[in-house]
Amino acid sequence: MCSGCESGVSDVCGSYADKIAVVNVGEIFQNMPAREAVAKQLENEFKSRATELQNLEKDLQSRVEKLRRDGATMKQSDREKQEKELMTKRDQFAEKAQKFEEDNRRRQMEERNKILSRIQDSIKSVAAKEGYDVVIDANAVAYAKDSIDITSQVQKQVK
Repeated sequence: MCSGCESGVSDVCGSYADKIAVVNVGEIFQNMPAREAVAKQLENEFKSRATELQNLEKDLQSRVEKLRRDGATMKQSDREKQEKELMTKRDQFAEKAQKFEEDNRRRQMEERNKILSRIQDSIKSVAAKEGYDVVIDANAVAYAKDSIDITSQVQKQVK
């Protein structure tokens, strides 16, 4: 018996896990066909907004170039008007680009979490079926025998 168990200092003494497994969640995630399908889905979902941003950027670039080219020969009031319009367009572009990035990042995280949830469910299923008490991500372990690696079993289950 552990020292300290008799005095009630430690409750750890008899609580060691009987059966431990490791799983490489990152490898499973990278090999999932659903990941590629989701990437294409998101690309299509954001395609029109990406195109709109590209067009706005081209418009901004052409306005900047026109102002550089013609600014010296313009009346000051016309040049100031063009500069003000350019600043407004630049601000609109920056705001739309930021919103696009935020929305894109949010959707990617949503879809990533859905896939990870499926992987987690498969890990639980394999662990229960094989009688594992603890399953640890392989990236958090310095060494593990191949015999306790359940990555391939989980990968088969999750597809």
